[in-house]
Amino acid sequence: MPSIDLLLHPIRIRIIQALLDGSALTTKQLKSQLTDVPSASLYRHVAMLADAGVLVVTGERPVRGTVERMYALHLPSASVGAAEARALSLDDHRRAFTAYAAALLADFDRYLDDADPDPVGDGVSFTQMALWLSDDELATLRRKLAELLQPLSTNGPGRDRTKRILTMVLMPAR
Repeated sequence: MPSIDLLLHPIRIRIIQALLDGSALTTKQLKSQLTDVPSASLYRHVAMLADAGVLVVTGERPVRGTVERMYALHLPSASVGAAEARALSLDDHRRAFTAYAAALLADFDRYLDDADPDPVGDGVSFTQMALWLSDDELATLRRKLAELLQPLSTNGPGRDRTKRILTMVLMPAR
């Protein structure tokens, strides 16, 4: 399991996000998605994630005297499991959530800064609701959400498809 510090870096979070859809990309292809990240920084962060096993090489091809690698996400290494989460300090949880929220805000800013954003037409929404749930009801909710979302997560690009980000936070109200 890579350290939480490795996973929480803003550029590395974006690299992971770019590969969450199951695609395999070269660093050059990642650069076309992360246009604001300097090339040297992107290559360095890709190498760090690959060295840690978060990214795996799925293919190689020679290009002008060098080897171009295709990288895919090794999802188990890109997430924190229950055992690892229990071992984190409260401050680690706070830092992780801050990085998560900052990445979400940066994603939203990039969307709004795009050439022609249309929040209503693009189906942008953010909603909060309070649910009174027992532990069993919470487990059922999580299972049903997973059952609903899992088949959709395997969709690839298509003529009528737009890549969308679904973000959820679940926590007790205080």
